[in-house]
Amino acid sequence: MEKVKIRLIYEKLLQKLKEANDKPSQHQDSYGGNKDKKLHLRIATIRKIAQDLVAANKNLTTSEWVELFGFLSNGEFDEEKQLIGKILENHSDLRKSISSKEVEKILAKMEGWSQVDSVCQSVFGAKELLLHWEEWKKTIKTLTKSPNLNKRRAGLVLLTAPVRQSTDEGFANLGLEVIDKAKGEKDKLITKAISWLLREMIKNHRAKVEEYLENNKDSLPAIAVRETENKLRTGKK
Repeated sequence: MEKVKIRLIYEKLLQKLKEANDKPSQHQDSYGGNKDKKLHLRIATIRKIAQDLVAANKNLTTSEWVELFGFLSNGEFDEEKQLIGKILENHSDLRKSISSKEVEKILAKMEGWSQVDSVCQSVFGAKELLLHWEEWKKTIKTLTKSPNLNKRRAGLVLLTAPVRQSTDEGFANLGLEVIDKAKGEKDKLITKAISWLLREMIKNHRAKVEEYLENNKDSLPAIAVRETENKLRTGKK
């Protein structure tokens, strides 16, 4: 019965996405780094649909939301996958209750920075990760060892908000550990994520970043060194 109910919610949601009246953005077909079909919706439109969905379905259980995420993550449209992140963004109780393993399953269906980052960028913060830190730590380590490039990016991006929000050294230590595993990679999905994570770490963990950069300058991606040094020097981006 649960699956039938969630399928009906999904079908109505998909129809709403298809009927949204946005003007196509330039270069939309290549935007985001994935090959999924595009409905050419603006982020603001996707966010509003997510807000309305959460408001109308306050009684859904975590398992029912996870079921809906299964339909969305297997959908044919890019916006379906991005919608998952916007739902999580607007549902604080769900962010606290969904397991890191379920998030990992969702990420297995994501491709390219726009889809990966929709779930990982500033969605799960320091407080939420600390609720189940050992589980999240294990999942992040698993992601960064995955043969799936998109999962490896996710493992880095998931820590960008926590290191910026918290002085807890556990976040910084894990951040440097996963950077160390990824620093030899050449793909921009990874090199840019390494730079991003290092720069976000400066606010609360400046001394750790400075020491790590000094000891690993020759092995880190050049873009990460350049952008992090600039942030340390100027405080800008």
